[in-house]
Amino acid sequence: MIVRHPVRKKKHGRGSPAWIVTFADLATLLLTFFILLLSFAEMDIEKYRAMANSMAVAFGSSQVLGDDIGGSPLTLIESDTVSLPEPMDTSSSEPEFIDERAEAGAPTRIPPGVIELASRMIEELEAEVASEALSVNYDENQVVIRFSEEATFRSGDATIKPEMIPIIERVVDVLSGCTGDVLVSGYTDDRPISSGRYRSNWDLSAARAVSVVHELVLNRQVPAERVVAAGRAETNPLAPNDSEENRARNRRVEIAIRDPECDDSVDTGELPVEIMP
Repeated sequence: MIVRHPVRKKKHGRGSPAWIVTFADLATLLLTFFILLLSFAEMDIEKYRAMANSMAVAFGSSQVLGDDIGGSPLTLIESDTVSLPEPMDTSSSEPEFIDERAEAGAPTRIPPGVIELASRMIEELEAEVASEALSVNYDENQVVIRFSEEATFRSGDATIKPEMIPIIERVVDVLSGCTGDVLVSGYTDDRPISSGRYRSNWDLSAARAVSVVHELVLNRQVPAERVVAAGRAETNPLAPNDSEENRARNRRVEIAIRDPECDDSVDTGELPVEIMP
C-alpha cells in the first residue's frame, strides 16, 4: 500500500522588501534636513541679481527687475527690438513683459574749457593742494576751488588771513585768462554762532564770501560783473556734522567758475568726470 503525502507549496512573501522601508526613512530624513537648511539660509541679494541678469540675457532682455526678492514674478524690461504680445490672462502668475525704449548711457564729455582751467589751477596751486589748504575739483559744468576755513579764516571771523592773500592773487591771475561766471559761496557747520558781530551762520558765511569777492575784483583783473557772493550757512554739507573733523570740512569757502573758456584751450576728448561731493 502506497501512501502519498500531499506536497506543500512554498509561500512567497508579498509586498515590498524589508530594506525599502529603511531607505524610505533615510530619504525622508535627508529631505527634512535640506528643508531645514533652506529655511535657515539667507538670500544673497548680489547672487540673486546675478542670476536675474543671466535670465535677462537668456530672454534677450536688457534688464530684469524683481518686485519682491524670492517671491513675486519677475518683470522683464525689453528693448525696442523685442515685440511681444500682451498676455491674455491678467490674473496669471506668468512674468509680465513690458516694451520700453532705453538708450545706453553715453560717456560724459568734459568741455575743453573746464579741463584747461582745472589744469591751470592745479599747476598754479600745486603746493597748496598738496598741503590740503585748498582743493580743485571739476565736473562737466564748472571748476570749483575749495578753501578750508582753518587755512583761510580765524574761527568766527570773516577777515582773510594775510598768508592767504597771495594765494588768492594767484587764483585771480589764472581767472583773468579765462571767461565764465564766478560764484563765491561761504559755508559753516550746523552749530549756532556765538558772536555779537554776526547774528547767525548766514551772516558769517555771507561775510566770508564777500571778503573773498573783494580780493578777486580788487585789482580789476576779474570784472566785477562776473562775480557773485552767496552765504550758504550750514546747507550742502560735505559730511555729516557729527564730529569735529567733519564740521571742519563743512566750514569752507568755494569759488565756482561756471562754463569757463580759456585762451589756447584744446579739445582733450572725452575724459571721466571727477564727482564733487
